[in-house]
Amino acid sequence: MSELRDRAAKLDAADELAPLRAQFVLDEVVYLDGNSLGALPAGVPGRVDDVVRRQWGELRIRSWEESGWWTAPERIGDRIAPLVGAAPGQIVVGDSTSVNVFKALVGAVRLAGGGRDEILVDATTFPTDGYIAASAARLTGCELRPLDPAEVPGAVGPRTAAVLLNHVDYRTGRLHDLPGLTSAIHEAGALAVWDLCHSAGALPVGLDEHGVDLAVGCTYKYLNGGPGSPAYLYVRSDLQPRFDSPLPGWNSHADPFGMSPTYAPAPGALRGRVGTPDILSMLALEAALEVWDGVSIDSVRTKSLALTDFFLECVAAYVPEGRVESLTPSAHGQRGSQVALRCADAGTVMKHLIERGVVGDFRHPDILRFGFTPLYVGFGDVQRAAGVLAEVLGGLEGVRSSGGFSPSGA
Repeated sequence: MSELRDRAAKLDAADELAPLRAQFVLDEVVYLDGNSLGALPAGVPGRVDDVVRRQWGELRIRSWEESGWWTAPERIGDRIAPLVGAAPGQIVVGDSTSVNVFKALVGAVRLAGGGRDEILVDATTFPTDGYIAASAARLTGCELRPLDPAEVPGAVGPRTAAVLLNHVDYRTGRLHDLPGLTSAIHEAGALAVWDLCHSAGALPVGLDEHGVDLAVGCTYKYLNGGPGSPAYLYVRSDLQPRFDSPLPGWNSHADPFGMSPTYAPAPGALRGRVGTPDILSMLALEAALEVWDGVSIDSVRTKSLALTDFFLECVAAYVPEGRVESLTPSAHGQRGSQVALRCADAGTVMKHLIERGVVGDFRHPDILRFGFTPLYVGFGDVQRAAGVLAEVLGGLEGVRSSGGFSPSGA
């Protein structure tokens, strides 16, 4: 254990991203759940205080103009754009991921035009994406076909209107081939809709480079925007004039204060807006995104892979063989920024890990999930987490062998 601890110290000393840790509110806990909720950036509380006390408390309605509230959705969208490989003017922030999936998928079917009556969806997707896809299919008269992402090139065809895929599988951490799958979808004349919830802020996405049509994502994971922070919608620039949102609202009207009884969509990404923005959460997100100033997403990806490699190495060294099984691909090109370990009694194991200061999460029925946020997770954290995992597993084995363990007590 001492050899890996010494190596972790050397890796941390050489880490160019290590100084960013000071920009977050952290304690002695090893926090490996940033793929569910990112840590609090230190600049957010002061900004929120200003928004509440001065912008709302003193300026009140004047803040829509004087404090930039009205332009926040597209302004913050432009801050997110470089992190997902998009040029300005293509991302609007607002609503939840679920709402934006609905907008994107129905909008994609409408863009595909007549004669296409099929939607393909990742069968292993986060449940809400599947629910929304089923609803979108019913509303648009399409047939819904769930399938494994690897099956898309052979399944997409002349009937396919749109394909909804996750860039990273939320359970296993598998990174899907966004460039290759997008190309296959386009060859069939369909539109590609990508969910970036588990990739944005952790690895390069390349929306513009790879010609993605529409994309959505949350901001409370690797972007550290806070619980329930608003999501975002990407609409490729050349598609924007034809994008027909299924949720037109006064905020996306070409003349929002004209109060016309008929709808005329605003130009550009603004037509992805719906109603009044959630200003408090949105401006907290804007403050959180400041930690990205001067940070290269490529350097984040390099560290992410190094962290997950090192974690897997430490687990292999500390944990008895056969006690856990990694579900996350070993190949870098197929790995997101998390490690999922299959483990008997996983719920009990995670409970004990958290009690001992290592926070990950549990996914039914038997998955320990650890997310690695390179902006604030260090190699020492990784080594410590693997060591505590081994101790917890060893302790449970001892209890079980003595006859004192009961799965029902988990």
